[in-house]
Amino acid sequence: MSNLPFRDLALDANGRLVLTDLDGATHVGVTPVRAHPISAPDEGVSLVGVHGHELAWVERISALPDGPRRLLEAELAAREFHPVLKRLISVNTFATPSTWRIETDRGEIDFVLKSEEDIRRLEEGRLLITSTHGVQLQVPDRWALDRASKRLLERFL
Repeated sequence: MSNLPFRDLALDANGRLVLTDLDGATHVGVTPVRAHPISAPDEGVSLVGVHGHELAWVERISALPDGPRRLLEAELAAREFHPVLKRLISVNTFATPSTWRIETDRGEIDFVLKSEEDIRRLEEGRLLITSTHGVQLQVPDRWALDRASKRLLERFL
């Protein structure tokens, strides 16, 4: 294990990735980012801290021991899975946390929105909504949603 670019990689109680670097410093909220997600998905993963600085570089995911490899693969799968929200069907409460039933480009799903901060406004009416499980839902144009969906969504913006 001495060839690892870090001492330890784990999840905390809140589901955040925690990296202990080679100097023993702990970094909470680490984000794995593939260098070449399509052409070389197993090669080159940067582990980036909350301030945007690279904390460690993984040459090959497949070369990691089982524990860290599985953690990285799960984090990358969640990060790279972005269903498109087509319609808001219902919301159980207008306070957070709340359970949303939505239609996506991959079918209907229920998810929990932990707080309003989990809805990120992007340019040109785009939104990125993060569920409690870390799945990021895309809304390409919130103004193009149907009237009922817009009305429900506005209560959280």
